Amino acid sequence: MSKTIYFIISLIIITSCSLNQNSKFWSATQNIPEEIDSNFKIIFAAEKFLKQELNPNLKIKLDSNIKNNLTIRSYFNNDGRLNYDGELKKSSRYKFSKIKNFYQYEPTISFNKKDLIFFDNKGSIIQFNNKSKLKWKKNYYSKSEKKLKPIVQFANNGKFLIVADNIAKYYMLDLLNGNLIWSKKNLAPFNSQIKIYEDRFFIIDYSNTLRCFSIKDGKELWNIKTESSLIRSQKKLSMVIVSDVIYFNNSIGDISAVDIKKGELLWQLPTQSSLIYESAFSLETSDIITDSASLFFSNNKNQLFSIDLGSGSFNWENKVNSNLRPTLVGNFLFTISIEGYLVVIEKNSGNIIRVTDIFKNFKPKIRKKIKPTGFIMGLNNIYLSTDNGRILVIDVASGKTKSALKIDNEKISRPIILDKNLFVVKDNAIIKLD
Repeated sequence: MSKTIYFIISLIIITSCSLNQNSKFWSATQNIPEEIDSNFKIIFAAEKFLKQELNPNLKIKLDSNIKNNLTIRSYFNNDGRLNYDGELKKSSRYKFSKIKNFYQYEPTISFNKKDLIFFDNKGSIIQFNNKSKLKWKKNYYSKSEKKLKPIVQFANNGKFLIVADNIAKYYMLDLLNGNLIWSKKNLAPFNSQIKIYEDRFFIIDYSNTLRCFSIKDGKELWNIKTESSLIRSQKKLSMVIVSDVIYFNNSIGDISAVDIKKGELLWQLPTQSSLIYESAFSLETSDIITDSASLFFSNNKNQLFSIDLGSGSFNWENKVNSNLRPTLVGNFLFTISIEGYLVVIEKNSGNIIRVTDIFKNFKPKIRKKIKPTGFIMGLNNIYLSTDNGRILVIDVASGKTKSALKIDNEKISRPIILDKNLFVVKDNAIIKLD
C-alpha cells in the first residue's frame, strides 16, 4: 500500500470517528467528580487553545492514601502522587564531565536501591552511592565511538543494567561492579525508553522499529516495524506494559499494541490525520501513561488523547498543548502545557475542570523564552523543572505557584523522587535536594 493511500485511509478513519456521535472520538460534559468542591461550575472539554485560566479558584481534593508502587511506575509510566514534601534545600551534587548539547536530549537517572547510575560526555557509565561517592566507572567505547559523544538510556532489574545509545550500540553490565556481560550492535540508533519484562527487554530505534531482545545474551527475539520517517526526531519515544501486551508510540504519532509472548501486532492507531516529513520532525509526543484500562498522552500539536487499551479506539481527545509526561492520581489527569498552564482533567470524560497559570509571576519577555521540561507530584506540591534552570513549587489543591528555586541558567531535567530526595540532572551534574 502506498504512503498516499495509507494517509488518506487514516484521514477518513479519524475524521469519521470525530464526526460520528456514536464513536469514541468525542469530548462532552459529564458528571462532576465527587472530589471536587460543590461550587464547581460545569464546563465542556475545551475546543479552544488554552490561553487563559479556567475555574482558577477551584480546590482539588485528593485521596489522603498514597497508592503507588515501583511496578506501576516502571510498567505504567505513571509516577502518581509520591510521599514527598521536601523543602528543596541543596544537599549534594554528583559531578561528571559536561554533556554536549544536553538541551537536545532527555536522559534519565537509573537507581540501584539508593545508588545512582548515569553517564558522562564520553559514554562512561558511572555509579554513585547516596553519599555522592563514586562506586565504579566503566567505559566500553572505542576512541572513535567516544568522539561521537554517545547519549545513553538505562533500565535495570536489580541485578543487571541494560544500556542502549544513539550510535546503535546496546550492552549489559553487572550492577555490582559494572563489568560487561555482553555487547551488541543494532542496525539503527536507539531513541526510546527501555522496558525490562521477565527474561527480555524492549527498545525502539530510529527506524520506528520496536525490538525485543533476550537479557541472557542480547539476541533479538522479534521485532515490529512501523511507518518510518526520513527525518529523525530528537524526542524520546515511550512504551507501557499491561498484562503481556506492550503499547508504544513512534515518531510520526502512531500507537501500536503488541503481544509480548508472540511478537504479534494486535492493533495500530494513527493519531495524525496527515503527515509530511517536516511535521514528523517537529512532532513531540509526551510519554504514554496508563491506568491499565486506557492510554493517555499528549503532543505539541495541541492534542491530548485517551485510547482504549483493548480496542485501540479513541475514548476522547482534548486540546491541550503539552509534550510532558502527564500524571494520573485517582480520577484526575494532571498535565502542564508548553505555555505554562497547569491543566486538571477528569480522566473518564476528558472534561477540563481547572486551568491555572503557573508562569504568571514571570515577566512577559522572560516568560516567552521559558519552557517546562517535566514535573512530578508530591504529597501537597507539584515540582516543575524548566529549561532556564528553575524548579517551581506548585500547590496541588489551588494550582498556585508557591516558590521558585534557581538551580542553573540552562535546561534541567524532569524531576525524579526517590525516598525523601528529589533529583534533577543538568549538563555536568546530578543535583539532589531534600
